[in-house]
Amino acid sequence: MSTLVLEMRAGDLMVVNGASLRFRGRTRVELVARARFLFGKQVMTAETATTPARRIYFALQNAYVGPEEEREQAMADAHCLIAEFQEATTSNMAKQLLERALTLAEQDEWYQALRLVRHVMRHEAAVLGLDPVSGAPLPPGATAAISAAMQSSSPSLHQAQAG
Repeated sequence: MSTLVLEMRAGDLMVVNGASLRFRGRTRVELVARARFLFGKQVMTAETATTPARRIYFALQNAYVGPEEEREQAMADAHCLIAEFQEATTSNMAKQLLERALTLAEQDEWYQALRLVRHVMRHEAAVLGLDPVSGAPLPPGATAAISAAMQSSSPSLHQAQAG
């Protein structure tokens, strides 16, 4: 049996099999059994799922690490949200990344699926003039600088899938 050892800092958040854990002090956690987990910046709260792409991420996150009885509904929500997003967007890259993310999620490849949705979230933030981390509106003038930076560092579809 393989184990995974994680170094957690005070205040870090981790979700394991639907249960949220917040660490009060620095600690090492050893997962010795298969578990569904996310930690740190990978965890999105309902309050921060404020845009279409962020709602997709939140739905997939809940399908992965949510309580067992809620996972099926969360996956159905993700299907609907992705279909709506694909219908509304003009970005072929976003459409393809979301299609691939859904396929990966259905194949139990959750980390890769969520990673692809994070790429779509960054793209969406640049297009809508939002902070890529929080999803909050940026002050006037900051949008152009961040959009330029995002375009120069934005991966192609192939890079996003491979990396």
